[in-house]
Amino acid sequence: MINVYLFDWGNTLMVDFPGVTGKMCNWENVEAVTGAKETLEVLSKHSQIYIATGAADSTEIEIQRAFERVGLSQFISGYFCKDNLGLSKGSPEFLNSILDKLKIPSANVAMVGDNFDKDIKPAIATGIQPFWFTSKNIESSTYNVKVIKQLSELYT
Repeated sequence: MINVYLFDWGNTLMVDFPGVTGKMCNWENVEAVTGAKETLEVLSKHSQIYIATGAADSTEIEIQRAFERVGLSQFISGYFCKDNLGLSKGSPEFLNSILDKLKIPSANVAMVGDNFDKDIKPAIATGIQPFWFTSKNIESSTYNVKVIKQLSELYT
């Protein structure tokens, strides 16, 4: 049973607009990915939701502010990033550090992300159930990863 969902930030829960730089909390326009609010609302009723992001220039508070701007922060239990873990995303060590902090076995955790190398491969290496959120026309990957095209597939 999945008790904890770890979500990537950019292009998984919030739109990462091409060419826009700086901290997302300060962007003129911010936008949730289609279906993000409904998905987090449903999942948060029976699981904890955390953000596991590779954003290296934002602090935990700045990440939370960005989520507040699109009405998603109410469903999120916490935020993990380089600033508070001291590790960069994309390695099993990043996810193992989160598991240690949450004191939960990897079998009870899912990772949802759009980047196969930074989100999915490390999840596989740590025993976390991966969900690859992609618009690519892929039925399944060679790693037998669940591929989703819409966030609502996490609960339907």
